[in-house]
Amino acid sequence: MKKFAMTATAIAALMASPLAAKELAAELDADGNGTFSLEELQLAFPDLTAETFTTIDANADGEADAAEVSAAIEAGVLTQAG
Repeated sequence: MKKFAMTATAIAALMASPLAAKELAAELDADGNGTFSLEELQLAFPDLTAETFTTIDANADGEADAAEVSAAIEAGVLTQAG
């Protein structure tokens, strides 16, 4: 639960500063490629489905970048599990 809270906090901070984006990458981007797979995002958003991930992945490259994740958070598509 602690890792979830830290990761979710890092994602929420993503929109606040470039430094927060780097913290997010270090916390969540397990393979270090600068984007987030479905599995990586599910660590912070356990209820995330493949269908919703497809919606988040606006450019359909199979990964969600920081801008796509930020847009999904702002739109309420990505929300923390209760």
